[in-house]
Order: sequence, then C-alpha cells, then structure tokens
Amino acid sequence: MASEPAYRHLGNFLLAAVFAFLYIPIAMLIALSFNEGGMPTVWSGFSTKWYAELLKNSDIISSAGNTIVVAAASTGIATVLGTCLALGVETRRRRGSALEALIFAPMIIPDIVLAIALLSFFSLLGVQMGLHTIVMAHVVFNLAFVCSVVRARLKFFDWSIVEASEDLGAPALATFARVTLPVILPAVIAGALLAFTLSVDEFIIAYFTSGAGRSSITLPIQVFAMIRFGVTPEINALATLLMCASLACLALAQKFNRGMVGA
Repeated sequence: MASEPAYRHLGNFLLAAVFAFLYIPIAMLIALSFNEGGMPTVWSGFSTKWYAELLKNSDIISSAGNTIVVAAASTGIATVLGTCLALGVETRRRRGSALEALIFAPMIIPDIVLAIALLSFFSLLGVQMGLHTIVMAHVVFNLAFVCSVVRARLKFFDWSIVEASEDLGAPALATFARVTLPVILPAVIAGALLAFTLSVDEFIIAYFTSGAGRSSITLPIQVFAMIRFGVTPEINALATLLMCASLACLALAQKFNRGMVGA
C-alpha cells in the first residue's frame, strides 16, 4: 500500500507522455497555420491571412465541394443500409461468427486492400470512375460502422413494445416509423455522424476509385497533391479546419451516444 502513490504518479506521468506525443504535433500544426511568414516551420508573427488564402484557392474550393457531395451521399446511403442491416441481424434468432465476420470485414480489412478490390471490381464491370464510384466505395466502407453503432443500441432494445404494436394491429412500416425508429434514432444519428467524418477524412479508397480529372478530386486527394511540393501554412490552415470539422462531428456523435446509453 505504501507504494500505491508511486504507481499513481507513474501512471499519471505515462498518461501525460502519451497525450503529449499525440497532441503536441497537432498543436504545432494549429499554431503554424497562423504563421505570418511563408516558411511553414519558422514562426514570424501572428496572422490569419492563410485562412483567407484558402477561400481564394479554386482547387481547394472545388475539392471541398466534391468532398461534401461524396460524404453526404455516402453517409445517407450507408445510414439507411447500415440501420436495415443492424435490424436484420438483431432480429435473427441465430447469429454465427461467420456472419459477424462478414458484416465487419470492411472495418478490419486494410484500406489499401479494400481500395484495390473496389478498383478491380469497378474495372471488371467497366464502370467509369468518378464521384459516383467514390460514393459507392465509401458506402461499403461506412456501412459496417453505422451497423456497429446501431446494433449497440439494439442490444438494449425492448422488443416487447414492437410486439405490442403488432398486437394492436399496426402495420410493420408504421411500427418501425412510430416505435422502433424513435428509440434507436440517437444511434442512427451517431452512426451517420461517424460515417460522415470517416468519409470526409478518407484518402486511400477515394484515391484508387476517383478516376482521372479534377471533377472527382476530393479534399484529401487535393491535400496529398499539395504536400508533394512541401508543407505550407496554407496546408496547415486547411488541415486545422479539417480537424476542427472532424472533432465537431465526433463530439456530436458522442453526445448522441451518451443519450443513447442513458435512454
């Protein structure tokens, strides 16, 4: 017992070291995005001009628009399919490990493998690459995440209220809309926010399935093209905005998750 404070101090030190290792580079990136000079690693004064420069960069604006389109479309489709998949799996009386592995395979398979597989699949079908192929690829990637979040809520779902609705003569669609969906809605929204965040940040799958031409360039691909010529304060500013957007979506998802657990 005498050594317990020493263990506590050691644990606090290790926790602080891990957080420092994770977040000091991010803090430096945010700070350098306000660097007045053109050198990305030398501080020369505070300025917000690089954020203004982003608004003047037509390539970034165009790729940001493509990213929003892809993220919104893939999130909507993945949310609907993932919710239906979660309901279908949880209402099955028998669920084997093979089914679980099949559902969550896109979460486990390395992105590069999934990207090559999707590229080969689209090429085999003769599909012309573009934003639509990125959307379909992101649906495959995000579906498992939405299903996982919704299934976590369904683990605590009281199925007797569904049976009561059916006993009262309500059609299956009305039961889902008025009974099931309101209960699992926080999980559905949390899954959608998570899918949107993953879609906005995803690079490898989008890079392999985007095809040629600027019309299908998303923001992560644009950032990759820009950093090949060196990191600039403009890229730091863009990375800061992307990180803030991702954190906002994750914070909202966590908020809905807390409401889901407390329901």
